[in-house]
Amino acid sequence: QVRLVMKAHSFIRENVPRVMSSVKDKSSTVPIPKISQYLYFLFAPTLIYRDNYPRNPMIRWGYIATKFAQVLGSLFYAYYIFVRLCIPLFHNSSQETFNLRGLVLCIFNSILPGVLILFLVFFAFLHCWLNAFAEMLRFADRMFYK
Repeated sequence: QVRLVMKAHSFIRENVPRVMSSVKDKSSTVPIPKISQYLYFLFAPTLIYRDNYPRNPMIRWGYIATKFAQVLGSLFYAYYIFVRLCIPLFHNSSQETFNLRGLVLCIFNSILPGVLILFLVFFAFLHCWLNAFAEMLRFADRMFYK
């Protein structure tokens, strides 16, 4: 939801001044973007709205399959971390009496698995998932500032 709010802000920030200047100049045509441009912007991995983006000439389907395989691998690895490192720590915590020593031990033993899962989420979403969608949309992010 935060990403969608940021995209909506970028869309409004880019288009409202153009519309207002054309209304002020009493121009006959108002430069309103097409629905297809807005939908492309919603799915493209960028927060900066432009009417046109640089596009790659073709889609590399092998690259997309590799990225989705990496997402699945990350999910399985996160499941393994939960099963082997997180669940055994908290399995008997509901039957034991509360003490500060047990709480501190659980927290410190959960730091490493938590950091590993955080890295996996960043890798799976920000690197693999968004790059796969960028490739499917032929979004040429390396040429974005040209």
